[in-house]
Amino acid sequence: MTMPFRGPAAVPLVLHVNGEDFHVFVEPRRTLLSVLREELGLTGAKLGCGHGQCGACTVILDGETAYACLTLAIDCEDREIRTIEGLMRGDSLHPVQEALIAHDGYQCGFCTPGQVMSAVSLLEHNPRPTDDEIREGMAGNVCRCGAYPNIIASVAAAAELMAAEGD
Repeated sequence: MTMPFRGPAAVPLVLHVNGEDFHVFVEPRRTLLSVLREELGLTGAKLGCGHGQCGACTVILDGETAYACLTLAIDCEDREIRTIEGLMRGDSLHPVQEALIAHDGYQCGFCTPGQVMSAVSLLEHNPRPTDDEIREGMAGNVCRCGAYPNIIASVAAAAELMAAEGD
């Protein structure tokens, strides 16, 4: 099925983010990251490299991780977008966030949102990963501070937390 041409001027979009619909008017060349941050005020995902190599901008798109810096916003219409802002459970942190805090799995915090989103996606697909599977699942996220051992321990601890909660 061929999609109709839209643009080059700004076009209306409805983005489904963290369970809410957002009506935006953006140029088709805009990335999902820029729209999340600049139009929706969701600044958790960070612009690190802008080339899909660091993972600081990781979001979950239709259940799979995606680099928001490489994803066009126009391609996200009618898709489910989850950002770190949507992980809270009422007033409680997500188990991955709790585990990162408990096991010192973050340092400067710049990469943390992307790390969290990758870990959430990993655990949704594989609730009981081995350390090697955690390393592989988190491989698309760079931590410039080198907190990798603590990140791996945090993801393993989050898996245990989620299993205990029955998630």
